Amino acid sequence: MYENDRRWGATTAQSGAVFDEGLRQHMLRIYNYMGLGLVITGIVAFIVGTTPALYVPIFSSPLKWVVMLAPLAFVFFFSFKIQSMSAASAQMTFWAFCAVMGLSLASVFLVFTGASIARTFFIAATMFGATSLYGYVTKRDLAKFGSFMIMGLIGVMIASIVNIFLGSSALQFAVSVIGIVVFVGLTAWDTQNIKQQYAENYDQESQQKMAVMGALSLYLNFVNIFQLLLNFTGQREE
Repeated sequence: MYENDRRWGATTAQSGAVFDEGLRQHMLRIYNYMGLGLVITGIVAFIVGTTPALYVPIFSSPLKWVVMLAPLAFVFFFSFKIQSMSAASAQMTFWAFCAVMGLSLASVFLVFTGASIARTFFIAATMFGATSLYGYVTKRDLAKFGSFMIMGLIGVMIASIVNIFLGSSALQFAVSVIGIVVFVGLTAWDTQNIKQQYAENYDQESQQKMAVMGALSLYLNFVNIFQLLLNFTGQREE
């Protein structure tokens, strides 16, 4: 009997080690996708934002609204089509989304100095990394906390739309502060959700699509933290 117990314990430990390694590889794939997506976004934003022949036709015409709203269209497309897409198609769509987001973010190079953009990026990366790590290692269930963050996100979106017409600096300040708190919280919650949703018995196609969706959610959190932080740390061009 003791021999059987030892064998069962060894098998369980081995199975746990295999699961942990699979989860580690899954999370690494997600962060790699996200990191490459940010590189694509940064390159596109920099090229467009520093090339008058590109940014003048875009941001001095109604085309700017198309560029600004296109990322939102991609997110909705992902949400409705991810189940029917192949893993390869999901990846290609994600890269295209990151490029379009770069077009949308090119305007920051017209408003803020390059040094302040770089500084804000590293601050955002530090905040994101710390909260994502917390979401991964914490034993605390963040489900209720996440629901509260979703409500906060809806409030931030509504306030942002209202402020387009009001142009209130005080409201913009409040939206930025609350928005940073919300997206930092969502980073921890999303990371925990990604970890909990991982299952070793998923086929490779499903795991790759899960990795793309996980990268998308974390990517959006990071980009929003970065944009909101620019309102505080960004130095405007004179």
